[in-house]
Amino acid sequence: MSKMYRSFKPFLTIWAFFFLFVPILGHAQSELSSSEKTLAQEMAELSKLTFDDLMNLEITSVSKKAQKVSEAAAAIFVITNEDIRRSGVTSIPEALRMVPGLQVARIDANNWAITSRGFNDRYANKLLVLMDGRSVYTPLYSGVYWDIQDTLLEDIERIEVIRGPGATLWGANAVNGVINIITKRAKETQGVLVTAGTGTEERGFGGVRYGAKIGDDTYYRIYAKGFDRDNSVFASGKEADDSWQALRSGFRLEYKASDRDSMTLQGDIYEGDAGQTLTSTDRASLSMQTFEDTIDVGGGNVLARWDHIFSDTSDMALQPESSRSTLTHF
Repeated sequence: MSKMYRSFKPFLTIWAFFFLFVPILGHAQSELSSSEKTLAQEMAELSKLTFDDLMNLEITSVSKKAQKVSEAAAAIFVITNEDIRRSGVTSIPEALRMVPGLQVARIDANNWAITSRGFNDRYANKLLVLMDGRSVYTPLYSGVYWDIQDTLLEDIERIEVIRGPGATLWGANAVNGVINIITKRAKETQGVLVTAGTGTEERGFGGVRYGAKIGDDTYYRIYAKGFDRDNSVFASGKEADDSWQALRSGFRLEYKASDRDSMTLQGDIYEGDAGQTLTSTDRASLSMQTFEDTIDVGGGNVLARWDHIFSDTSDMALQPESSRSTLTHF
């Protein structure tokens, strides 16, 4: 498979996905105006919030239950969906740069080093990262491959970041902090959304999402997104051959069985390739040699959750999950 084909493969697939759902999208055009009105109303309400209102922002990551941010006994920072939209970021690691006290370093075009409280490197393994309650660490070194953690940014409700020890409540990996990425409910993402852009480094990116409901108590959404990012450049002006292309698609289905019971099923699949420039030592000549390498990545995950409310002060959640990822060098 040629490099040019790999570069455009995500976009060929994403637009094939888009045109597959043209009939659905056409049927849903009538819902766009109401969605735009809802967004305008939310923007107007947000601009009226006082400092006290912001301190009463509801979070869940500190004590695993809903509480006001002013009552949380931890150093917590919340990135809202509006923060992400206004910042213009195109990836989750870039959004995390807004968090004070969190060290976010971009190693090359497709690798990141993110941690809290120092000791930052590519394989930092003392920070717990969750997406909708699903741990995204890799068993290879108990850290996070940030190049494969992605979703449609417009669907993120908020990102809660705890800077400091959280292992007492969250368990393994939460030594230096917790990052909890929470996406919107399917009920909140009804209608059609299409995004696209291009640039010099971000050579092309786009996404499409469609949400609707089945009956009175079931809501769903499906999405697909892809991007193509250019190589980074060495100080000498030579390209590093670390370009990055990927395609991702997923779904979320929610069913409200009763006033006390609700069920969620969601999942994602992804594929892509990332280049890298490696340096090794030739044992015979004891000289340094530089060569180019490409990694094919792919995988997916699925999560099911049942929430049951016993009373105003007691509830329970059952959440089985499964994920798989592959890395192939060639």
